[in-house]
Amino acid sequence: MKVFISLLLVFMMLVSYNNPDINLVRTNYSIAVQDKNLCKRMIEELEQSKEKSAVYLAYLGGYQTIWAHHVFSPMSKFSTFKKGKKNIELAISKEPENVEIRYIRFSVQKNSPSFLGYNNNLKEDKDFLVKNKKNINSDFLQKNIETLLK
Repeated sequence: MKVFISLLLVFMMLVSYNNPDINLVRTNYSIAVQDKNLCKRMIEELEQSKEKSAVYLAYLGGYQTIWAHHVFSPMSKFSTFKKGKKNIELAISKEPENVEIRYIRFSVQKNSPSFLGYNNNLKEDKDFLVKNKKNINSDFLQKNIETLLK
């Protein structure tokens, strides 16, 4: 019986490691700014995930831009931010009408230093979020969007 439970736990960990739960990804997104280890872990999980949807790609990009906040070297900061920006824009190109992806880009652009030049979609995304936030099924995500729009 103990062997069966142990095997079941290992299997569940492997499955969840390969496909991080979207609610966990959402919850950790806003926490990752203050938690370097969490941010790194989420990047690793999303990179290794078998889930390759545009939403997961956008969150990977979002976490990568947050990671730039945690690294010390200016070159590493810029490189990491650039990689995250690329992933967000790729996700947008795959699903331009996805509210969650637009939320991620808006959150990054709103909180990025202006010298990085990644702020050209702020008005467009804000207008899109205001118009379409009612289409979000997740209460948690709706609250995050409301907070960000203030």
